[in-house]
Amino acid sequence: MVKKPRSIQRIYIYLVLGNTLAASFIWGVNTLFLLDAGLSNLQAFAANAFFTLGQVIFEVPTGVVADTYGRRISYLLGAITLSLSTALYLFMWQIQGPFWGWAVSSMVLGLGFTFFSGALEAWLVDALTATNFTGDLDGVFAKGQIASGVAMLTGSIAGGFIAQMTNLGVPYIIRTAILIINFFTAFFLMRDLGFAPQKSKTPLKEMKKIFKNSIDHGLKNPPVRWIMIAAPFTMGVSFYGFYALQPYLLELYGNKEAYGVAGLAAALVASAQIAGGFSASYMRKLFRRRTTAIFTGILISAVILTSVSFVQNFYAVLVLIFIWGLMFAALIPIRQSYLNGLIPSQQRATVLSFDSLIGSSGGVIIQPALGRVADIWNYSTSYAVSGIIYAMALPFIYLARRTNPASDIIEKKREVN
Repeated sequence: MVKKPRSIQRIYIYLVLGNTLAASFIWGVNTLFLLDAGLSNLQAFAANAFFTLGQVIFEVPTGVVADTYGRRISYLLGAITLSLSTALYLFMWQIQGPFWGWAVSSMVLGLGFTFFSGALEAWLVDALTATNFTGDLDGVFAKGQIASGVAMLTGSIAGGFIAQMTNLGVPYIIRTAILIINFFTAFFLMRDLGFAPQKSKTPLKEMKKIFKNSIDHGLKNPPVRWIMIAAPFTMGVSFYGFYALQPYLLELYGNKEAYGVAGLAAALVASAQIAGGFSASYMRKLFRRRTTAIFTGILISAVILTSVSFVQNFYAVLVLIFIWGLMFAALIPIRQSYLNGLIPSQQRATVLSFDSLIGSSGGVIIQPALGRVADIWNYSTSYAVSGIIYAMALPFIYLARRTNPASDIIEKKREVN
């Protein structure tokens, strides 16, 4: 059994790397894939909205699975569900399926991701605690961000150029294969440490109890509540902002079939994620409170998104998007540490899944709404609206700061591996 914090971190980073590599093969071409299947902008982003709706519906139940039967079981279910749902997505593209079919397959895809969300993060925190880790969680999460960025950089570039050399369906085949490999990797390496699954003879009653406890430690806990409520605005816009980049940049580039350029755009965001992971430790030194860092990052991001609307130059937009991705990536480890410092171990996976649910709920409404704005006007206008919506998260970050939770203070610790 793994007993060293360094080994726990390696397994965590390896699994993050595998997850992101599999996912990123389609990130650079997913919107183009949907449009190629005959969907309009509204329908394409509505399909994405059904994906996030699937996350909203299944987040807490799958989080309860992780807290009841174990984080490892939840992770393995996620890997196999995602591989099957990706194959279903490919089938819908091949038959030019009706919109309702895209809606169903997108929700199944969302189900797969919900098995992942919360489970891996909860596994990491509990395992590090059990192995007497004395470093900063911010640093560990930042390493995960860097690994995720490297995988995204590799997968998005490869996916874009593979699609250009073959067709838009091949990246989905590669993604399915990687997910199957990841399943077996997790099966042999991942073990629950510092957490004992509580299997009950009355699972529904136990799930209800865990769900109630997650609400008590989530929405009923003011410092957690305000951070959660801010998430729909930032996450909903981020979903749209990333996926709308693909057709928007090709439009600015002047060649709507240059799928490699779309892959490079996703790679740019990945590069920003890597840089953001490295810069997280420096951001910690600039601020005394995590909420101050989060507030500042959201404000800058809102300004950047609005600026994208007014800049009609391909290369200038790339620079702005890089800065936006940098801010987003740098803030994730800070936000993760803030929340994990306020959640008890036994409810950790469920509360984190509930947080993901709240964030995903914004995408259910915001993505198709912004897609409709793009249909009626253009992508440029949709980014102006995106900036305004993004800024709506700021009052809730301010309210979280006023609660003065202990995890808001950034302590200057020495990292120990």
